[in-house]
Amino acid sequence: MYKNNACLGAALILLLLAGCGGQQSKPAKPAGDMVRDSGPPVPVDMLAAPEPTPVREPVGVAGNKSPYIVNGVTYRVRNGVKGYREQGHASWYGTKFHGKRTANGEVYNMYAMSAAHKSLPLPSYAKVTNLENGRSVIVRINDRGPFVPGRIIDLSYTAAQKLGYINKGVTRVEVVALDPETLPTAGETLAVEKDVSAREALAEDASFKLPANTFLQVGAYGSASQADRVRGRVSAVVDYPVSVSPVERAGKTLYRVRIGPISQQRVLVALRESVEKNRLGQPQVVYD
Repeated sequence: MYKNNACLGAALILLLLAGCGGQQSKPAKPAGDMVRDSGPPVPVDMLAAPEPTPVREPVGVAGNKSPYIVNGVTYRVRNGVKGYREQGHASWYGTKFHGKRTANGEVYNMYAMSAAHKSLPLPSYAKVTNLENGRSVIVRINDRGPFVPGRIIDLSYTAAQKLGYINKGVTRVEVVALDPETLPTAGETLAVEKDVSAREALAEDASFKLPANTFLQVGAYGSASQADRVRGRVSAVVDYPVSVSPVERAGKTLYRVRIGPISQQRVLVALRESVEKNRLGQPQVVYD
């Protein structure tokens, strides 16, 4: 076990209970429900883990409600990231929320290069530098927190390990947001990843892996024929499987038009861009 477990658990209890699971408006659990957070039982060497390739992603609705309240404190999400630079303390979170939903509805993976932030739009990217040793990493921000005074960002287990403060629990950092206007779109990024080695590297990039059975749902319709017409229009603009699947809701049968399953975050973003660009709706991420 890590020698920081005692101090890390005490320092991060409010953080983890309040925000990193995406339940931003609910009060913290009572003391009897508190479970100490940590890294994996057997330390995993993640120093060679690849960093995410920043891309221009649309800011979604999920996780971006502003203002929002946690433990009686009101927080506001920034309208943009341009010019954001801040110094303060970073903490990290691990097994307690591994596999659970983040604030924007994705699944937290402590082995990915991700982070939680109180005010940057979700998703966004930032460069985080450990001011105590000079190490820097790029992280994708997809969660809310840390809700502890003096903490400005909460990193994943892997990101904290690469910055060299796993055993300390907390370190002083500088966070610089990456302006999305300077980044390529997901479609542009995929277009240059044509050779076999690049595709294999993308498939192994844990920072962009999605949970099994992730889909983009274009819509749910009352008739099979209407759903099939939408499926045909979507199939004409995306190079990915599009299906119609029935589901029972309140005694009625709805027909869902869904793209997928999708295994990579960049593919998901590129597909959503294609659907929205062709005015076929605003697809939502769903999981089976």
